[in-house]
Amino acid sequence: MTRDPKHSDAPSRPRGYEQVDRLSIPLPHGTEVTTRVERLAGERRIPQGVVGRVARARDGGFDIQIVGVGELWYARDELVPRKPGQLQFALRRAATWDALRPCVVLETVVGSQAWGLANEASDVDMRGVFALPLPWHFGLADKAKDLVSADGSHTFWEVSKAVEQALRADPNTLETLFVPSARATDALGEWLLAEREAFVSKAIFGSFGRYAMSQLDKLTRSQRLAEHRDLVLAWLCEEPAPSLDEVSQRLAAISPRTAPSPEDALLAAKTYLKQLYRSLWDQGLIESNDFAALTRYARGGGQRPPSARELRPKNAYNLLRLVVLATGWLKDGVPTFEVSGAMKARLLEIKSGQVPLEDVLRDAEALAPELEEAHRTSTLPAFPDYGRADRLLRRVGEELARRWVLKEPGPLGRDAPAPPAVEDKEDAP
Repeated sequence: MTRDPKHSDAPSRPRGYEQVDRLSIPLPHGTEVTTRVERLAGERRIPQGVVGRVARARDGGFDIQIVGVGELWYARDELVPRKPGQLQFALRRAATWDALRPCVVLETVVGSQAWGLANEASDVDMRGVFALPLPWHFGLADKAKDLVSADGSHTFWEVSKAVEQALRADPNTLETLFVPSARATDALGEWLLAEREAFVSKAIFGSFGRYAMSQLDKLTRSQRLAEHRDLVLAWLCEEPAPSLDEVSQRLAAISPRTAPSPEDALLAAKTYLKQLYRSLWDQGLIESNDFAALTRYARGGGQRPPSARELRPKNAYNLLRLVVLATGWLKDGVPTFEVSGAMKARLLEIKSGQVPLEDVLRDAEALAPELEEAHRTSTLPAFPDYGRADRLLRRVGEELARRWVLKEPGPLGRDAPAPPAVEDKEDAP
């Protein structure tokens, strides 16, 4: 748990932001904040002025991840952004969202809603594409490439970024373009949908299939490590506390993984321990990314975060779904996003946490030969059509210029939002 040594209810503001009410600033996911009130976590008192990070918006307030404590809920008026640079970022992000949301030309409901795997607890996530009005392309101010809602559920990419991602066979971008719910809200969006086949190639074998297989393997290794976590924490509470080498030797002796030699088993155990404290550090549960911090966490009563296991089934079922999607797309030449039949039942079992990760990996490995064969025999082009994509972007650019010059009605012409003013770089974080 970290106290902000400079904490006050009226910390300094960067030049030009002196009159901004810090309690009215949006707090996007991941923002570092300082608390303005005390809290009780069980019988533990969490003082005012503690530094945390926004985990999610909920019930009119925010769940805040605090190092060494876990997640606590705070109302909006009980939090302020920790750094002046975060104040600037939050205001810029909110202002960009408000200004450019009308410039969205394509939007798609994605995620479990699009895959036929949603339940009553599923969120509605949306991705899409927006176009920058012509004046936003000039000047020194950074060009907006992303629009993200405050709660992170809506993400839109600027049209050139979307095209570049699609040419790399990025799964999120291709899904946005090909899911049946994709809806054009402007002629520019219609052009994107009309040209989307230009982005399809055998590259989805790697970006979808091979990527998913490698991530499933990483998830399984992480799960094996998590199964030993409580045991490792108990060892670290012994007197005297064992060293990294001592814990590694104990872990290597009980690990179910086979290794070519005792030295390899010891190296794997050390790697697992480093992954453990890196994971805790990433979650904000320890103050530094090292073994000493892990030891302090254990001796301070650190326990598994409640959400750690809940996240893995969701990741696993989505990765297995990517393997199935890539196989079908390579084989048939067209994508099928909504799953059905036995595969749907299996994915729902995985999503609900009923299937061990090792079994999910075995499912994926069983699908690997079919994926390889689909890639070998696929009639999809080896590469995307770069020329067609280039012509599309040039056409979009010419249309944006035409609407602005002729002052056509709409957010990309006469009614375009004013571009942002450039900010002094000396005030940047």
